[in-house]
Amino acid sequence: MVRVGLLIAPQLSCHVLEFSLVNERVVSLHLRAGNRCLTVVSAYGPNGSVEHPTFLETLPGVLEGALTGDSIVLLGDFTAHMSNDSDTWRGVIGRNGPPDLNLSGVLLLDFCASHSLSITNTMFKNKGAHQYTWYQDTLGRRSMIDLVVVSSDLQPHVLDTRVKRGVELSTDHHLVVSWIHLRRRMPDRLGRPKHIVRICWECLADPSVRGVFNSHLRESFNQIPWKVGDIESEWTMFSSSIVDAVIRSCGCKGTLEAAEAYRQAKRTAARVVSEAKTRVWEEFGEAMEKDYRMASGKFWQTVRCLRRGKQLSANIFYSGGGELLASTGDIVGRWKEYFEDLLNPTDTPSVEEPEAEDSEVDSFITQAEVTEVVQQLLGGKAPGVDEIRSSLRGGGPSF
Repeated sequence: MVRVGLLIAPQLSCHVLEFSLVNERVVSLHLRAGNRCLTVVSAYGPNGSVEHPTFLETLPGVLEGALTGDSIVLLGDFTAHMSNDSDTWRGVIGRNGPPDLNLSGVLLLDFCASHSLSITNTMFKNKGAHQYTWYQDTLGRRSMIDLVVVSSDLQPHVLDTRVKRGVELSTDHHLVVSWIHLRRRMPDRLGRPKHIVRICWECLADPSVRGVFNSHLRESFNQIPWKVGDIESEWTMFSSSIVDAVIRSCGCKGTLEAAEAYRQAKRTAARVVSEAKTRVWEEFGEAMEKDYRMASGKFWQTVRCLRRGKQLSANIFYSGGGELLASTGDIVGRWKEYFEDLLNPTDTPSVEEPEAEDSEVDSFITQAEVTEVVQQLLGGKAPGVDEIRSSLRGGGPSF
């Protein structure tokens, strides 16, 4: 018996490229939306945690079957509690979800982390009535188990994901609605590129490597035209020739296998940390229950400490003469006095500007000036976006 399906608006039926029934719990739809193609997967997870690993094993095949460049939208009831530990699961969940975590939640978080997926229900701060998707009035229980999961390239386009109450059809689940804006392309994020070439620049300490580097550098510089156009184009060709020469001379650090091993180790560490936190909270609950029965004084002392929360230190202000200020007006007046003295100093030292020996400035930068500035650069510092380190000055006069 098929337990899951997909409904689409009539105007989108002409944009459907493919529909496939994976099994009784998973279906997928290939859809074109504007200039983007979506692979929409609807899933219905089992209630038991024992069957959950088998259920998740069917999803990677569906995601890997999506065409290259497709965005992923994963919908369904996963019966998973994922906590709100956004520091451990950075990029997978936000800080606005319920704090509880179960085994199915750990498996789902690990699955999303390994496939670069984000659970959008936890990304937005909504009221509890608009967060919890399942409820049981008789026992007063509620949870967030109906999820909207998207790929990392689609996550910036999600405007909100929340519960829409009042449209239930004889079920204990609420309708979950997610708004995704696909009409315009998000601007490229400025800063360092996603793929950074890490060069073994330490090899330049070897004289033989420096010789090879100088040879490659001269060869690369000879291929650069004198006049390219704007300064940005000239710098791009110049920096690319340097990076290409040092890569050919020194090689790169790391391999794809090492990067994948690092990602696997990072996910394993995140799962271990999450399990350790859950175990600590369970032990704390057991200790509190034991204190409630055996040592009520200690129990209520712990409760008072938890209710009190973090104690903030009070700010103390003194006047210019060293007297303690208590009233708000005196404190504001002291701040005013401080900034007046800071921004309007009365005893400014007189600085005599030296007369310029030569009022005319050379219009060209000499090679000696460039060499002097490069030699003054500090080593061991982080490179810029072009990945050119100051340590490359050890390559010789060609650099």
